[in-house]
Amino acid sequence: MKLIKALCLGWLLVALVALQFAQAQERVSPQARTTANWVIDSRDNLGMPFMIIDKHEARVAVFDASGQLIDEASALLGLAVGDDSVPGIGERPLASILPEERTTPAGRFVASLGRNLKGGVILWVDYENAISLHPVFTGNPSEQRAERLASPSAHDKRISYGCINVSEHFFTSVISTTFRQSNGIVYVLPETRSNHAVFASYYEVD
Repeated sequence: MKLIKALCLGWLLVALVALQFAQAQERVSPQARTTANWVIDSRDNLGMPFMIIDKHEARVAVFDASGQLIDEASALLGLAVGDDSVPGIGERPLASILPEERTTPAGRFVASLGRNLKGGVILWVDYENAISLHPVFTGNPSEQRAERLASPSAHDKRISYGCINVSEHFFTSVISTTFRQSNGIVYVLPETRSNHAVFASYYEVD
């Protein structure tokens, strides 16, 4: 009887994991899927894990080195619409950055884990422009970042100075685990231009 119960519990857990994975796949947008297909087909990730940040949907999808989806999640992004960082913005204090300058730049970036000035673990995406992916900060209640992250509306998720914010759980269980032993490639999809204009070797894959 105990063996039967254990087997049933095991099958249930397998079924739940499969369901969660299927649901995660469904949440990956068509633009992110076609980009992932190109990355896998062209091997543009150079044998490293990679991530696709879809600014239109305000979501992050993480893949292993072979292109298998690990998981995906909601993300907070730069307040302003745009695909470029203002020159020199990485050297400026946050208080000097205007609302229209708070963009998350599009492009292909080699990313690695590091630490911020307070010692917290972050994933550096665009070091020159001080763009990183990190757990959501909730120190300013007026910004309601936790509530925005949980919102179904992509519009609500435009709040940061350009960095990408994800939940603490997703950062710890997916980001830190995936990039602990390896650098990775981060593809930030454009919102004002096409993939062809941003990724020089991009091509459509059936």
